[in-house]
Amino acid sequence: MNLLNSFCRKLRCREQFVYQLQSKCTKSIWWHQIRKKSSLPQNFTSYEILRQLYNPHIPEFFNFAKDVLDEWEAKEKRGEKSGQPALWWVNDRREEIRWSFEELGFHSRCLANILSEECQLQRGDRVLLILPRIPEWWLVNIACLRTGTVLIPGTSQLTARDILHRLQTSRAKCVVTDESLAPLLDSVAPQCSSLQSKLLVSPRKREGWLNFGELLRRASGNHVCVNTKSDEAMTIFFTSGTTGSPKMTQHSHCSYGIGLTVNGRYWLDLTHRDVMWNTSDTGWAKSAWSSVFAPWIQGACVFVHHMPRFESSTVLETLSSYPITTFCTAPTAYRMLVQEDMSRFSFPSLQHCLCAGEPINPEVMGKWREATGLDIYEGYGQTETVLIAGTFKGMKIKPGSFGKPSPAYDVQVIDDEGNIVSQGKEGHLAIRVRPHKPFSLFTEYTDDAQRTAECFRGDFYLTGDRGLQDEDGYLWFVGRADDVILSAGYRIGPFEVENALIEHDAVAESAVVSSPDPVRGEVVKAFVVLSSEFKTRDHDELRAELQTHVKRVTAPYKYPRKIEFVNQLPKTVSGKIRRVELRNKEWERG
Repeated sequence: MNLLNSFCRKLRCREQFVYQLQSKCTKSIWWHQIRKKSSLPQNFTSYEILRQLYNPHIPEFFNFAKDVLDEWEAKEKRGEKSGQPALWWVNDRREEIRWSFEELGFHSRCLANILSEECQLQRGDRVLLILPRIPEWWLVNIACLRTGTVLIPGTSQLTARDILHRLQTSRAKCVVTDESLAPLLDSVAPQCSSLQSKLLVSPRKREGWLNFGELLRRASGNHVCVNTKSDEAMTIFFTSGTTGSPKMTQHSHCSYGIGLTVNGRYWLDLTHRDVMWNTSDTGWAKSAWSSVFAPWIQGACVFVHHMPRFESSTVLETLSSYPITTFCTAPTAYRMLVQEDMSRFSFPSLQHCLCAGEPINPEVMGKWREATGLDIYEGYGQTETVLIAGTFKGMKIKPGSFGKPSPAYDVQVIDDEGNIVSQGKEGHLAIRVRPHKPFSLFTEYTDDAQRTAECFRGDFYLTGDRGLQDEDGYLWFVGRADDVILSAGYRIGPFEVENALIEHDAVAESAVVSSPDPVRGEVVKAFVVLSSEFKTRDHDELRAELQTHVKRVTAPYKYPRKIEFVNQLPKTVSGKIRRVELRNKEWERG
């Protein structure tokens, strides 16, 4: 079994994987035992092997800093891990910081001592972290692991009201931020009785704040990591729904620390020789996925570019200039990248491209492949989960589908009563939680038993998304349960209409929502951002042209009866289009 797992970790393509597995294991007693005990067909695929062999052991005690990062540090010291650093940070001025696992360990132990001694934090206390993509963000992540304190990441775009809500709701005892947000923290701190320490990342001192850099220079690097239980609270993400205030989504030490193995080993396909660049904002759970746990589980290098905002030319230049092997960004970002003149760039090191956050249009995938020679492997998951489904190396890519269920979950499409529907039929995308709840599913919405209970139905956890599964087991996204449009008896998913629109040269981006209609109840409305060369065209003429185009490429009843041209679309910090905002405004208009 160890031999098979070793080959799984080295997976680079289906042909190589299958050839190695068959040639090395056909005469092995292990192989015969697996054949005897498993239901693998004779013409097995790497995906089927992956699902058969994925069975991680969950110990009683687990701490990612001690059991993963310190192990890679030990390998470095023994000469078993060499090459790329653990963290490679750059900025627009081409300044760089490279830390090995040993350096990462030393600095994070110093910071752990600061949290315990200067901030007087105890195991289980909560820490609100609001920093941009700077190395200190990663140190705080690891220091919280070492001290057993619960990390609460937040984006730098939070307002004073947002910060107040997070501090009061979480009862965080410490906040870590920089100069840009310190005034906002000071304005709300008097209303937060639990807050006892404020740590400032800045070369300058500020009254009432502990200075991060000054304390770090003086701190001891000797620290004994807390022995945390696997099911102990590790991190809390505030996640927004369509109604109500943001929920506190809690994960344990094993749910992300072990659960994201399925991301790093199988979907990202990383080894310790890889350099992984994930462009996510530090306030989004995707940063925990692909900028902390998944790459470091594999010993890969986490690459970071401190861009104040996403710039297509900077991204392409960075991919050309640095030895980045694995790149993951949002579909919105890929749409922006393929609008650049990509022929000016070459990507000698790039091997694997991925996306997550929302469905990616097949048209964008095709343009990226033409420019780079590489496919985009889509992944699907949530803050509450690890990878739910994805396209893995060795699998056929079906444009428009986000792949097959992850080995971490039994994913099914169910109806409103919790029954599994037949292939090809639309329903709720759900994860089986009975008789055994997957360890890599979130623990709860903290202090909110009602909203926790609402996302479970029968034997399943409801993702809140609707989709279908085809005859080959591939999953297809229809839309958020709240996004599906019901027009004159027809159910219409916004994504399929957006897919049709993006195929037209005039469309740079689009978002499709429902709009009230006195006859049909609601109709399809598209908000369209035009490509630069079409912005001067007559809008009435262009509107009719786009409607005719959609009728040609998809079922005619799905075409947008209303089209509004806009300069930009509202988006989250992670780049996802906020359809809920557009829909709410549309229905408020009546």
